[in-house]
Amino acid sequence: MSIVIETEDITKLYQMGQVQIHALRGVSLTVHQGEMLAIMGSSGSGKSTLMNLLGCLDEPTSGCYSLEGMDVSSLTKNQYADIRNQKIGFVFQVFNLLPRTSALENVELPLFYDRTGRIKDPMRKSREALERVGLGDRLDHEPNQLSGGERQRVAIARALVNQPTILLADEPTGNLDTRTSIDVMTVFQDLNDQGMTVILVTHELDIAAYAARVVKLRDGVIIQDMPVEGRRDAKRDLKQMDVSISEADSAEEKIL
Repeated sequence: MSIVIETEDITKLYQMGQVQIHALRGVSLTVHQGEMLAIMGSSGSGKSTLMNLLGCLDEPTSGCYSLEGMDVSSLTKNQYADIRNQKIGFVFQVFNLLPRTSALENVELPLFYDRTGRIKDPMRKSREALERVGLGDRLDHEPNQLSGGERQRVAIARALVNQPTILLADEPTGNLDTRTSIDVMTVFQDLNDQGMTVILVTHELDIAAYAARVVKLRDGVIIQDMPVEGRRDAKRDLKQMDVSISEADSAEEKIL
């Protein structure tokens, strides 16, 4: 597998008045094409800072970051923006969907910022992205007409519409209940099975168990990087949960 992300001894230093805060302290990380990686750590560990650097939302103070073989430290601001628009899809804990705007229109929005003209039919591409996440029958629904899981699926479709090679998700299940979280993880695992490189930040061990590899940070340093043993299958877990709920409902009806 080819390397899509490689960092070498990257640091991130923030100056807060007279105080220096070391968010990252020499992080070296390699991610191969088609991996599904979870980044974990407590608050202040540096995981969100690392995600921002990998997504070209911020620049490291020192060290090297290579994205698909390209040294991003030498890029202009416009080139940074093009990378974010063309190569990386973002999914956040807060869905960031426009109210009173259909799912199709929300997904289509990033295409207005594509200066390359790669995508000739934005509406068709947006429809395909929604179909890819199982929302082909919700094209005209506005966010307030969708469940939390469906809104997150719209956000994932929006991240996919520009045909990125890497999908970055920052606490994508943080605002969702257990069943909906597993439902969303079925989408990420399906995309990963199709060859998409998926990197997600999470503080939840049960969510990280759906990834194939976990990287743990503490105080801006990687303290663990290892494959997930007994990786969980989201579709199987969802099916088992639905069976349990159905059995519980049946038992309650008998009692009543």
